[in-house]
Amino acid sequence: MPKHKQAIDATTHQKIKTAARMVFHQKGYAATRTRHIAEAAGINLALLNYYFKSKEQLFNLIMLETFTELVATIKEIVTNPNTSLHQKVSNLVATYIDQLLQEPQIPLFIVSEIRNNPQILVNTLQVPNIIFQSAFARQYAQSVQNGSIAPLPIMHFLMNLLGFTVFPFIAQPMLQTIGSLTPEQFTQMMQERKQLIPKWVAALLAP
Repeated sequence: MPKHKQAIDATTHQKIKTAARMVFHQKGYAATRTRHIAEAAGINLALLNYYFKSKEQLFNLIMLETFTELVATIKEIVTNPNTSLHQKVSNLVATYIDQLLQEPQIPLFIVSEIRNNPQILVNTLQVPNIIFQSAFARQYAQSVQNGSIAPLPIMHFLMNLLGFTVFPFIAQPMLQTIGSLTPEQFTQMMQERKQLIPKWVAALLAP
């Protein structure tokens, strides 16, 4: 195959994946049609079907890539033995807010699709192992044991951290309406939460 043809194929393949990521994140699996993806990619449906044989095949690829990116972020932070527990919290909050400001549809996409396939977190991505066998989990348990933080079960802690960080993106349309916030004002508030959430977490964990 000529090199020029290979370059065109690679470009088209990536264009389809980029469009599919946007459409699936916005609509979810059930509401998405392959024609929506073809339209977003600026190609005809026959060409999309040439590269990807089914909506399910393309969705599985996008879902796995989306989850893998998020899990890679978690893993890098929670397994770092050279940062303190509170530094890990600050790093998780800042990193996830930055990611979700870039792609604010991800939380709803994850919540929706995890309901349909919760085992992806266990069987494919090994999320429980990453979290509960990490430096973060060991530091948390040690801090509870020596009394430097309150004896809050780690699952309650994780729920609170996710609520502080992720819920505003899930509720963004409602929050913008209630607070008469422009998208720019919402973004500014989320930037402010990078500093606020670690303070709230520290107060929550105070012995």
